[in-house]
Amino acid sequence: MNIAEKANEIIAAAKEKGFTNAAPLDISTIELTEQVRDMCAVNKCHAYGTNWSCPPSCGTIDECSAVVKSYESGIIVQTTGELEDDFDFETMEETMKKHSQNFIGFIKYLRATYPELDILPLGAGACMSCGKCTYPDAPCRFPELKSSPMEGYGMVISEVCKANNIDYYYGKGTLTYVGCYLFKNK
Repeated sequence: MNIAEKANEIIAAAKEKGFTNAAPLDISTIELTEQVRDMCAVNKCHAYGTNWSCPPSCGTIDECSAVVKSYESGIIVQTTGELEDDFDFETMEETMKKHSQNFIGFIKYLRATYPELDILPLGAGACMSCGKCTYPDAPCRFPELKSSPMEGYGMVISEVCKANNIDYYYGKGTLTYVGCYLFKNK
């Protein structure tokens, strides 16, 4: 089975495993920009320079670009929540937690089901695979589960979705978290 056929199988599995939506990702549509990386450096999320998955430790834009370009195929995954109002922080947090749990669980599923694939998971926000990151004092404890943020790599998520014909905005009262998995044969 070639990578494209596997991608279709993986998309179906992603939906079965709890993601709201999943679609093919054409690697050639991914553009990494220094402007997005600069937004990371402002550190509004308080993750910049605090873990192995976020900038600057995930690599420079050039290094991240070389990594992304080395992959053959990918999928985009999404988790969408419906908010009662613009201040429904409970649903926002629940949706983020659900997306993170599904994302980490799907990394485990992919590695177990497709050992012949090299998989690069890029998530929504900082890696959540362990409670406290060892950065910078010790190596990552779970490198097989580590995921960098799409933004940390320099991606404008709405543009990646648009370029791959998957909605990013699902209407008023919704919030969508997005991640992706890139694949190549080992």
